[in-house]
Amino acid sequence: MIQNIAPESVPVNELEAGAESVSLNIIDLAMQGGWIMVVLLLLSIYAVYVFIERTMALSRALKEDKTFMGKIKDYIHSGNIDSARTLCAATDTPVSRMIDKGISRIGRPLNDINTTVENAGNIEVSRLEKGLAGLASVSGGAPMIGFFGTVTGMIQAFFEMANAGNNIEVSTLAGGIYTALVTTVGGLAVGIVAYFAYNYLVARVEKVVFILEARTMEFMDLLYEPEK
Repeated sequence: MIQNIAPESVPVNELEAGAESVSLNIIDLAMQGGWIMVVLLLLSIYAVYVFIERTMALSRALKEDKTFMGKIKDYIHSGNIDSARTLCAATDTPVSRMIDKGISRIGRPLNDINTTVENAGNIEVSRLEKGLAGLASVSGGAPMIGFFGTVTGMIQAFFEMANAGNNIEVSTLAGGIYTALVTTVGGLAVGIVAYFAYNYLVARVEKVVFILEARTMEFMDLLYEPEK
């Protein structure tokens, strides 16, 4: 007679306990990345600071009074230069500071005025681009720093494997490898965020540049217009 032998069953509560015991704690894993993760944390803090500070500055620069150039035109054509400069000082925007430089040169040749206005515009753009070079460096450098941490971690893991001889434990080797790979993930995360933040800010700066160029042409045109 053939007897049916039932396989041993594992209690459900033991399976659930085993499943719950295996988890990935991101914070603990990040801390195992070593000093490279500290560097990446500092870079991420810098990138966030630059992004927030530049976003606020560019938002202020993009706020434009639609009646500003009309008032400047009326003041200049009426010969009230002091009132025009007072309006520029009260407005305090990249456009107003650029126009104020041009107004201060009224009476000189128009080519000189145009050069002055363009130089003032370039200075304003340079001020708005402050910090963008550093943000670009973070977007490109963070992944390389993370990869550097991974390479050094892999070297350390294989060094320990070579010294272990025949007593190699797979769990120890695997743990060293995935810990080393954490730095690559961290570097890519910081680099990707910084990359998109940089491109967003560059697009905002280009909008300001377009406004400055448009107001430069408008200002020069009103100087060429005959007084009515």
